Amino acid sequence: MATQHPDNACAPWWQADPFVSTKAEIDELLLLFHEHAIDEYMWDWEGKYVDEAVGEKIYSQASEYFSQHPLGEDVHLTYRIPAFDEEKNHRMARAFMNVLSLADLARDLGLHRPPVTEMFLPLTTAASQPIKVREQFKKVAEYHNAVFHTDTNRHEMILKLFSVTPLVEDIKSMFSIEKILKPYWESLLAEGKDLTERGQRIFLARSDPALNSGLVPAVLAIKSALSTVYALAEELGFFVYPLLGTGSLPFRGSVNPLYTESFLEQYAGTRTYSIQSAFRYDYDREQMEAALKRIRSEAPKYAVVSVPEADRQRLAEVAADFSSIWSASIESLAETINAVSAFVPSRRERLQHIGLFGYSRGVGKVKLPRAIKFTAALYSLGIPPEVIATGRGLKRARETGNMDLIEKYYPALRADLQHAGKYLNRENIHLLAKETSVYKDIEEDIGAIEEVLGISLVQEKPRHIVHRNLTSTILQRLRSDELGKAEEIEADIVHAGVLRRSLG
Repeated sequence: MATQHPDNACAPWWQADPFVSTKAEIDELLLLFHEHAIDEYMWDWEGKYVDEAVGEKIYSQASEYFSQHPLGEDVHLTYRIPAFDEEKNHRMARAFMNVLSLADLARDLGLHRPPVTEMFLPLTTAASQPIKVREQFKKVAEYHNAVFHTDTNRHEMILKLFSVTPLVEDIKSMFSIEKILKPYWESLLAEGKDLTERGQRIFLARSDPALNSGLVPAVLAIKSALSTVYALAEELGFFVYPLLGTGSLPFRGSVNPLYTESFLEQYAGTRTYSIQSAFRYDYDREQMEAALKRIRSEAPKYAVVSVPEADRQRLAEVAADFSSIWSASIESLAETINAVSAFVPSRRERLQHIGLFGYSRGVGKVKLPRAIKFTAALYSLGIPPEVIATGRGLKRARETGNMDLIEKYYPALRADLQHAGKYLNRENIHLLAKETSVYKDIEEDIGAIEEVLGISLVQEKPRHIVHRNLTSTILQRLRSDELGKAEEIEADIVHAGVLRRSLG
């Protein structure tokens, strides 16, 4: 599934500018469907400006393609709607009406089914949220039908096909995901909805859990959630098809064209991977296409790893240990992260977000940028966020006898840290540690990672050394009073992003 996440450092091959406008996203959608192994495109109503005429435009520009590859059957356009909010529903209302008007358009074009039938609901923490959204959609659909139509069969088809897929984005909810999904799925069964025909999807975020809790807790929580959703679906008698929202860098998932075998094993049981902008535009096109085909053919062969209840409880405890270390460090780093993120260029037309730690809420008084700019800011200083809290957490896991658990459920940990370690700038960290204690903690993290895991975090290729030098320059520019330094800092940040094949 292609998404509009703005993590690309390079320009797409189909235009000169790395910034992808809302208008250009129509061309992007059609290109990815036409030329690449993309089955689904997520149209984001939550965090960015959105072209509400998407249906009319794609049908008018590619009518022949969609006559051969029906939208909603062979290829899919899925809406990520705004997070549930009892008080602020104007964007959700627009998304609802868009779905219904698109169904009318499809009928007028002689198509036999509505083209958009699924919505992702962000920041889901309780079953009541998707249940309420479904109820709201039904009311809108009934009113729409009463005003504009008398076609009862068409109305019933829309309601039968329409689905709301929870998007779970926090560690606590992932470790207790059955509390969300069991009541929600049982409510669908109580409605008489046939879940055996299509099964159900569940969308697990990977970036925001890492931003809010750190690398290791994010991976362990997803491992637990994947196991739980399969067991629950089996208990209720239908199939489940988990979807994972991932970026290219290890902190955001390590889903990129060069690590396919590693992430397919790490996230075994995932049936749809989000393919974000860096995956598509910061790697060689042949590598990208080969990776897409491999994901499509191989992901269904990886069976989920079952996590026994005793292990799940221990994983939650381990995640809590790592998270507490992470939160304290990030609070101390917040001012620097925000300062550097101001120089990270935007790649899409985004709105102010609402949400968790990385959006407009935080830990204590701390507020941070979105996950992509957060990651970009730290990498731009030569401090991969993967290392923060991880070393101290590993030492704690060793003391409590939990290293076996981490080794079992996070087999890619060494590879992820070695990948991130190629972009480490020890000199920057040592310089900053002379002034602020949190950087001494990060030095401790680096030493502990190498000692506990028996690995070395080193630059391996010339481009890694160039990246280190760029991050030294960025730090010096930030600390200087040079006039006009903003453009130079931004240029260096982008250059570093190109070298690591992802802005953030």
